[in-house]
Amino acid sequence: MKAEWDIVFRKRMEAHFDEMKWLYGELYHNDSRAFSYFCTTLYQYYQSRSGELKALDRKRLEKPDWYKDNDMLGMLMYTSAFAETLQGVKKHIAYLQECGVNYVHLMPLLQSPKGRSDGGYAVSDFRTVQPELGTMEDLTELSAECHRRGMSVCLDFVMNHTSEDHEWARRARAGEKEFQDRYFFFDNWNIPKQFEETVPQVFPQTAPGNFSWCEETGKVVMTTFYPYQWDLNYANPTVFNDMTANMLYLCNQGVDIIRLDAVPYIWKRLRTNCRNLPEVHTLVRLMRMAVEVVCPGTLLLGEVVMEPSRVVPYFGTLDKPECYMLYNVTTMASTWHTVATRDVRLLKHQLEAVFALPHQYTFLNYLRCHDDIGWGLDYDFLGQFGTDQVKHKKFLNDYLTGKWWGSDSRGELYNDDPRLGDARLCGTTASLCGIDAAECEKNSWKLDHSIRLDIMLHAFLLVQSGIPVLYSGDEIGQLNDYSYHEDPLKASDSRYLHRGNLNWKEVAERKKTDSRPGRIFRALRKLEKLRAEHDLFKTDADTWTLETMNDHILGIGRYYHEEKLLALFNFSEEEQTARTGEREEYINLLTGKKCSADDVTLQGHDFIWLYHTYQKQTEKKNKRRTLR
Repeated sequence: MKAEWDIVFRKRMEAHFDEMKWLYGELYHNDSRAFSYFCTTLYQYYQSRSGELKALDRKRLEKPDWYKDNDMLGMLMYTSAFAETLQGVKKHIAYLQECGVNYVHLMPLLQSPKGRSDGGYAVSDFRTVQPELGTMEDLTELSAECHRRGMSVCLDFVMNHTSEDHEWARRARAGEKEFQDRYFFFDNWNIPKQFEETVPQVFPQTAPGNFSWCEETGKVVMTTFYPYQWDLNYANPTVFNDMTANMLYLCNQGVDIIRLDAVPYIWKRLRTNCRNLPEVHTLVRLMRMAVEVVCPGTLLLGEVVMEPSRVVPYFGTLDKPECYMLYNVTTMASTWHTVATRDVRLLKHQLEAVFALPHQYTFLNYLRCHDDIGWGLDYDFLGQFGTDQVKHKKFLNDYLTGKWWGSDSRGELYNDDPRLGDARLCGTTASLCGIDAAECEKNSWKLDHSIRLDIMLHAFLLVQSGIPVLYSGDEIGQLNDYSYHEDPLKASDSRYLHRGNLNWKEVAERKKTDSRPGRIFRALRKLEKLRAEHDLFKTDADTWTLETMNDHILGIGRYYHEEKLLALFNFSEEEQTARTGEREEYINLLTGKKCSADDVTLQGHDFIWLYHTYQKQTEKKNKRRTLR
């Protein structure tokens, strides 16, 4: 190791050097020159990291589980939709604090071409902010202000591909082989056709195939997502080294959580599905170690939109961890399935799998986000009830778009494939709960009912194990934005239905107790404060599902240091009763009143949090022992 490395960096490198060298050598055929460049890059970004950020690193190293506390609450937002610019976000940071948010996830904001950006996921410059949003200095200032207020910042790192406008892509089109080697170029369609035999299509309707013809080079280039997003070739060590440098550059602007976008796709091999290959985990492990050496106060969040068996390996192992956190996609999709079916059995089954995982596995939980809802459910489990996958997907989409009789949900389909019946779904939480329809009809009864469903779903979100994340606007029950249909740059992408600008006029109504924004905002804040006050909501609490003797009512239990919570959620619009067999005396955490947990009746789409403490019993036992 190099003599000029300072003592802190050297100590961190010593902890990882042997493993890094071995993994790097295995992946890149013992390319010692490339590995030396990689190590030099780590030292360069360690040196350039500010004193303030290094101090924050030290503070977080003293409490490595800082992100697992019960007061953690995230909010996901588009900068332009929330406050137009990064400076605007900074001006509204007091509102975020009022919402209880201490984890701000800024959606993609790096430079990307208009009309060919996929919502910012086609990056043309990883070190420049989209001009209309501000500058990199603005991002650094916002991050610093968040840190002063005890808040952390998350940013997407689009690592599978670049925009076709990126400098590397421009030079590749100009014929420079060095830059063509950073992508996947082929002289003809022979090898691409072999790939297509085993590689699924991501967007079969809007962007069919995994390859595109590049007219300037007269060659075929791999484009898994969209033709204007060129897949990077991570088998080239230069790509890995330079992309790691881009990631560390963002960390040094004060970004606390790096969201690794589409991480399962980043390694390609012929005659495979090019998903979740072993080399992907090697790359993520190397990135984890790079972060621990350069900026150990930073976390890696993996975006793995797949079934649990595919997701969990991205945590790595206890001695060789990979991602700090992962999205709980399956629970989100199963939740909306349960809203449509009123049957909690699938959701209960799925939660049991999550609750059985080790406590150190931290999930980010959410009801809605910027993306669509895909119906990647456990159809093997549903099959025992006679569920047909294609017909069931159609039912879910019909129900949640309001086509099913009696449904007040107002979603829209995305990437509809009538042949396979595999459309995805878009819509805000409030509109999918029926608030949109209720307000359109001016039906106060429906409005009460749909608001109750909205609040119940958020209560369920807050009880899950992990970090709850709100989608900006959900705190006031923001509705769908149908104006995207009139925007030629957005009309073809129904995901803009739930990507509308935050309605600040409605935000101003949050203090009006009889308004829809006020009712939802007040209810959510009450729940969030209760969560922050009770340690039993910590990530490492014991969690389990309760038997309620009712397929319409989901039951969840939590236990931590002599505190116990039983939470019941009625997914039916009708009054239902849960019989849990619990004999202890409980307190309704929302009202403070004593009540039984054995025989609990809930009105339609209602919930209850039941609290019990064993502390007094323990104190009495200890007192008896003392008297003896």
